[in-house]
Amino acid sequence: MNRFYLDVHALQTVPPSNLNRDDTGSPKSSVYGGVPRARVSSQAWKKATRDYFKAESLLDPSELGVRTKKVVEVLADRIHEHDETIDEADALELAAEVIAATGLKIEVPKRNSSAKKAAAEGEEEAQEALPQAKYLVFLSARQLDGLARLAVEGAADIAGFLKVKENKARVKQIADTRHSVDIALFGRMVADVTDFNVDAAVQVAHAISVHRVDNESDYYTAVDDRNKDSEQGAGMIGTVDFNSATLYRYAALGVHQLAANLGEGLQEGESRTTPVRRAVEAFVQGFVESLPTGKINTFGHHTLPDAVVVKLRTTRPISFVAAFEEPVRGDLGGHMSEACARLAEYIPDVERAYGDEGSTLTWVLRVGPNTRKLAGIGTESRNIGELVASVGQAVAERLEKPE
Repeated sequence: MNRFYLDVHALQTVPPSNLNRDDTGSPKSSVYGGVPRARVSSQAWKKATRDYFKAESLLDPSELGVRTKKVVEVLADRIHEHDETIDEADALELAAEVIAATGLKIEVPKRNSSAKKAAAEGEEEAQEALPQAKYLVFLSARQLDGLARLAVEGAADIAGFLKVKENKARVKQIADTRHSVDIALFGRMVADVTDFNVDAAVQVAHAISVHRVDNESDYYTAVDDRNKDSEQGAGMIGTVDFNSATLYRYAALGVHQLAANLGEGLQEGESRTTPVRRAVEAFVQGFVESLPTGKINTFGHHTLPDAVVVKLRTTRPISFVAAFEEPVRGDLGGHMSEACARLAEYIPDVERAYGDEGSTLTWVLRVGPNTRKLAGIGTESRNIGELVASVGQAVAERLEKPE
């Protein structure tokens, strides 16, 4: 398959907030262009995108996976669903054997070793003593169902069943095919079982502010509702750090890699392009509309991008972050208008120097008068639904072209 990429760029203003904290509780930051910038890590926005798939039902649950250390418990639940005659304890034993057969390392967490001895004293202690993977394991719903069916098949003597070479091979084959959309997009990495890895189709940049940002601190107090008139003062006091920023966000999706990752995950009766298109559309909408929820109850920072530019290209992914290497000053009191003007000037220059005009498609979604300078950059979409559908259609057409 010929390589082609989807670049998603967004300008989004967030009010006072703390979307993504560092180890001290302060908003993450970085230095770019010689000045401090607000920063939201790529991991934070990838997690927000994955959560958005579920929250907004952009994808069917069967097309999603679960990432957890508690993979034995998750598989045991699936085994019991497939055969209700298998009780909880036996299901857990079967699940542990099957997970171990994949090559993944499982163990009872050391911090819970004392709980193992106390397992008979109560349900809570027994739960703590369950074996877990030594790392987060990402498995699709279809992979879990396949492993559960295999466990039920060999339930009479699972250890003997898995000693059979063909059955052990089946375990590994099930765990490494029919990947969910989120695994296909964001990849899977297991250091000690490298053939279990899936190369991510998506790369997400750390979002940074287009202007200089200095963190601020909010001093707050809370009153004890039961205080009497004679009891003066606060029940507690504290501080929380925050900032506000106009962020440049960027993600690159290798559509060819996505198609390869989905591979045998294609549903029965579907064309080769249908699941890829569905995944692309879910990613574009999920990435654009999602929002990290750090301290959201404190700040209520619910915003959406004012400007989105999507590029479908055959050359290589290109970020436009260099348009903001010299920070936007905001002398007139805002940053969005100047940020859009910077992009409107920078994008054509980059495309002239490095792009392929004949094979590159561009779409723009924008809100408000501050974004008007981006109007001529590409085909304008009236709303996110139109943008997503247009991108999905273009991807499907590219996939259907003979190589």
